[in-house]
Amino acid sequence: MSNWRDQALALAGIFQSAVLVERLAKTGNAPSEQLETGIYSLFQTDPGSAEAVFGGADKLLPGLKVSRQLLQTRQHPEYTDCLRYVLSILYLQRQLSKKGDLLSIIGSRLEKAKIQAGHFSLGHENVVSNLASIYSDTLSTFRFRIQVLGDFNFLQQQRIANQIRAMLFAGVRSATLWRQLGGRRLHLLFQRRKLLAATDELIAQIESSNI
Repeated sequence: MSNWRDQALALAGIFQSAVLVERLAKTGNAPSEQLETGIYSLFQTDPGSAEAVFGGADKLLPGLKVSRQLLQTRQHPEYTDCLRYVLSILYLQRQLSKKGDLLSIIGSRLEKAKIQAGHFSLGHENVVSNLASIYSDTLSTFRFRIQVLGDFNFLQQQRIANQIRAMLFAGVRSATLWRQLGGRRLHLLFQRRKLLAATDELIAQIESSNI
């Protein structure tokens, strides 16, 4: 059967990206280390494990905690936008998976962006701008587009808009991993207990190793 631990990690990656999109859109800020985790995941094209996509399970602790809250009970009004982004990312990833031509374009452009990140740094403005342009030229061409809600003053700033697109892109990367591991939207309804148990276990492991 599915590896629930790995699925829980991939799901946390989607939630972490969605929360960052919401924070950037509403406050103009997001923790740099979390942004870098998302960007790092985009460059992992041949990972040895689910953890390797993110550089370690500990990098997903914020996403795991949000995932846990929403798996426990969906009655969380403060996460309405976050949940909408997660479901939109999952839908967008399914559309992308049917487009082999776009997938190959994304792959080759990510290879170039990875070289660029080696010259600068993961969170460098040039790298983020490059990733945002890949997202705009590919995923933003679909009829279905993710509507980001927030403060207009932040949304119209190019730097923040680029970070938002890069995090939506990272969310799609996590959604791709989730599908590869056997994740399905129905699991969020019918396999919540198994995902929640795996998420709880991951959080406990990470927090005990941080003591």
